[in-house]
Amino acid sequence: MPDVEPIPLARLTSLRTGGVPGRMIEAHTADELVGALREAWAEGEPLLVVGGGSNLFVGDEPFEGTVVRVRTTGIERMPSPRPGFVRLRVHAGHDWDDLVAYAVAEGLAGIEAMSGIPGTVGAAPVQNIGAYGQEIVQTLVEVQLIDESTGDISTVPADELGLGFRTSVFKQHYGSVAQRAAVILTVTLELADVGHGDRPVAGDQLRTALGLEPGATASLAWVRDHVLATRRRKGMVLDPDDPDTYSAGSFFQNAIVSASFARTLPPECPRWPVTPDLDPVLVIPLAAYDGYVPASSTEESDVKVSAAWLIEHSGLRKGFKLPRSRAALSSKHALALTNRGNGSAEELAQLARFVQGRVQAEFGLILQPEPVLVGVEL
Repeated sequence: MPDVEPIPLARLTSLRTGGVPGRMIEAHTADELVGALREAWAEGEPLLVVGGGSNLFVGDEPFEGTVVRVRTTGIERMPSPRPGFVRLRVHAGHDWDDLVAYAVAEGLAGIEAMSGIPGTVGAAPVQNIGAYGQEIVQTLVEVQLIDESTGDISTVPADELGLGFRTSVFKQHYGSVAQRAAVILTVTLELADVGHGDRPVAGDQLRTALGLEPGATASLAWVRDHVLATRRRKGMVLDPDDPDTYSAGSFFQNAIVSASFARTLPPECPRWPVTPDLDPVLVIPLAAYDGYVPASSTEESDVKVSAAWLIEHSGLRKGFKLPRSRAALSSKHALALTNRGNGSAEELAQLARFVQGRVQAEFGLILQPEPVLVGVEL
């Protein structure tokens, strides 16, 4: 196995926390990755798989186990059974934004609104990444993975991955374990081959973020450029010269609540229905029709509410920090917890707990962390 000299996880995670692991392996090919995983699982030692490190919050103590860095890269373009579409099979260690740039350059639509999201392609399905109304579930066809329990490699279709809002069967939510212990080796997406001309920009969230009116048109390149500019203004594009980007992106998930709970929040709190509000269609067989049409019953969809708005309106403004702490909310976006310079994981955890407490006190809602927590408690 290609062992390398272990380095602090603080150098591999965008939150810049984490100690030195006992062993570190870099896997540059699929065979190296499979071999490293099978060996670590067979030995029963603690294992941490690291891609881009942008969705990990790692504790201060040394990691007593093996860290496997996924460095596999490559994009394979394949035909799609659907006319007007193209499939891309991408290795897990490929940089996500590099994939988006490739797709846009090739005139392939479906992931351009997710420009600038840090991390690797293999991590994308784990939490069903998304931005401005686009999510990977909309374009994901299948993943190739290796299961921890058997060491077997299989190809699993997207509809068997439990993809939901920032979740999947692979996601280790705070306080729980993943439903399926596996590591993704490749990801296959199906994208629309639309070319480089202007086309309607779909989705209210994306149009609002870009300042576009309904019916507006733009090219994929224009959308990508403006999404990147929007994310940079919020400190959501990694930049070594900008401490506001020393973060895990959005530290807390936008909350999914019932429609009735959403009505208890101030009306100015931004919110979006989780499912489309479709008009129900009632079909009555002619032989059964007796002249009476029953009243339709509709079920209100859940609502996604803005965690950033809840944080700011609980009294915590951008740039807020606890006394003598090196952790602070981003000066550009209240949803990002940032490491302002050699801050410890415990300092970040203290700030996260404080934010949770303020939002709960003001709005009766406990925000849930989005990154995977390793060796740290909230």
